[in-house]
Amino acid sequence: MIARQLRLANKNILVLGAYGFIGSAVARSLGAEGAQVSAFVRNKETAAQVLLDAAHIQGDLRACLRPEDWSGPLTGIDCVVNCAGALQDGPADDLEAVHHTAIAALGQACAKLGIAVVQISAIGADPGAETDFMRTKAAGDEALRGCDAPLWVLKPGLVIGQTDYGGTALLRMLAAVPFVQPIAHPQAPVQCVGMPDVCEAVIRAIAGDLPQGTYDLVEDKPAPLSEVLSETRRWLGFPSARLTLDVPVWGAHLISRCADALGRLGWRSPLRSNAMVIMAKGVVGNPEPYRAASGRSIAPLRQVYASLNSSREHRLSARMSLLMPLVVAVLSLFWVLSGLFGLFGLTRASAVLTDVGWDANLAKMSVLFWSAMDILLGLAILWRPWAARVCIAQFCVAVFYLIGASLAVPALWLDPLGPLTKILPVMMLSLVAWPMLQKR
Repeated sequence: MIARQLRLANKNILVLGAYGFIGSAVARSLGAEGAQVSAFVRNKETAAQVLLDAAHIQGDLRACLRPEDWSGPLTGIDCVVNCAGALQDGPADDLEAVHHTAIAALGQACAKLGIAVVQISAIGADPGAETDFMRTKAAGDEALRGCDAPLWVLKPGLVIGQTDYGGTALLRMLAAVPFVQPIAHPQAPVQCVGMPDVCEAVIRAIAGDLPQGTYDLVEDKPAPLSEVLSETRRWLGFPSARLTLDVPVWGAHLISRCADALGRLGWRSPLRSNAMVIMAKGVVGNPEPYRAASGRSIAPLRQVYASLNSSREHRLSARMSLLMPLVVAVLSLFWVLSGLFGLFGLTRASAVLTDVGWDANLAKMSVLFWSAMDILLGLAILWRPWAARVCIAQFCVAVFYLIGASLAVPALWLDPLGPLTKILPVMMLSLVAWPMLQKR
């Protein structure tokens, strides 16, 4: 162990996708081993929140499509660990660029400079795969193999970590459903891997303790998805489900299509079609090559969960992930309907102001303006890049309504329908949604 730390202490490592689910864990593990870690990140503000001790290099894989684009980030680097990836094309994601073109350019640049590459790929990455996720991952793997840079291609199974993202987040979200356990493809075979084993494989490769090659990082035996979900529910401390609801194939297809549509608005749901296709086929690899090369086996799922701490914040996060789509939908519906009611009930709404002395035209203009504002806020929260900030805007507008109406029409507080009283829970719901919509 000391010898390995001495070897790593002289290494300058560049981690791509460094504030992601796998990337952040790999960067911290390398730092703990004494390596000098530089994080290649798209957003420095997010990186500062997630990675406190790594140097931050701002960049976008979508803009690093030629070998010369990598000359700056690779200065002084001994090894690159590519943990970057995206599940599906979207407003902020380009699978061909991120998984293939940029990585091919990286490989060429690394080969010229004599820099080693550790590629985090995926089980099922194959040129003939059904999903563009797997096909582009396979294309990136092959491009790296065509270069002369020292190369390790690691293919993790379903990664289980202390934090959650992607498949892990989906497991926890489904496990949080009370009383009933919904599941699609319950018999799909799945082999998991704990995050510590993924990080250990990366460290072994960089330290020279793992021969170059391609390795599946998976536990010895697959388990049906239903069992993996049951283990996740048990680890979180949720009661066993009283009823299992098997989602039919057509139901899973409909859900994934809806998630794809939301993906066009920037929502990176783990229920999109690529994830559903992958889960339907199962996540199965061959553990033998890695065991033979490293002399160790990947820990089984139950052992992985036994090593992880489960506490109140994990249960809260799972429940909030489950509720978040509903919260956003309710907020959007409330604000849009509020605006439409104002427009369609213009005469009645403006009469509330004219009855306390407002000019008729001014009253109508005010109702029209704020009705349009309501509709705008209701629609804007559906655009993922704006959603968190829109929650704050909704709260501020609601506060303005509350104060303005209290001063202009205080009698509304005594209205039997309670129009002002109802603003209070909406304000609180916007505040609750705001942290739920933080990206990391």
